[in-house]
Amino acid sequence: MAYQGLAQEYRGMPAVTRAYTTACVLTTAAVQLELITPFQLYFNPDLIFRKFQIWRLITNFLFFGPLGFSFFFNMIFLYRYCRMLEEGSFRGRTADFVFMFLFGGFLMTLFGLFASLFFLGQAFTIMLVYVWSRRNPYIRMNFFGLLNFQAPFLPWVLMGFSLLLGNSIIIDLLGIAVGHIYYFLEDVFPNQPGGKKLLLTPGFLKMVFDTPEEDPNYNPLPEDHAENQRRDQDQNQQQHLQ
Repeated sequence: MAYQGLAQEYRGMPAVTRAYTTACVLTTAAVQLELITPFQLYFNPDLIFRKFQIWRLITNFLFFGPLGFSFFFNMIFLYRYCRMLEEGSFRGRTADFVFMFLFGGFLMTLFGLFASLFFLGQAFTIMLVYVWSRRNPYIRMNFFGLLNFQAPFLPWVLMGFSLLLGNSIIIDLLGIAVGHIYYFLEDVFPNQPGGKKLLLTPGFLKMVFDTPEEDPNYNPLPEDHAENQRRDQDQNQQQHLQ
């Protein structure tokens, strides 16, 4: 019964959230099984541009460390806020959601070129949390039953929690900075006097991810009905002749 519930929950996940979380879990499982090592995954500009190990541009976003509290903590937040964004403000706009992934990953990679950051998955999670929190400013949050606050404070609470655990807050600050840049360009600047939308989702992404669905309420014009009827009659006559 528990397996069926998990399987049903997995199938019910939206496409982008399912793909990303699955990639993260499979990457961690491969490391745990010693099929690959973190040294094959981490962000290294020299190996990327001189040895052409291009996969590192992606794999550094997929590994959150070995199985443990930090991994499960990150997976919970990644799954929760990625899904709420995809089913909320990005509902029906999968291409725009994918473009946000690409935009955020690009900015983090640029920063990684100038800093000694090996894995950027946590920063990516914080970016998702930041965008969701700014788009839901009036939701009340509770953190482990200890703190009550409005949603926009959530990224800062998570950064404080990382600090208490003795982790570097550079990754959290990077996620907050990239999240704010996206939020400002997408939600704030276009609504300012003289502002305009600067982040335009490429057409090829819309062709791939935003397949138009047939409108169930669409009623063909009478001439369309007549054309279909004539076509059916012609086909029937041909079959009788054969």
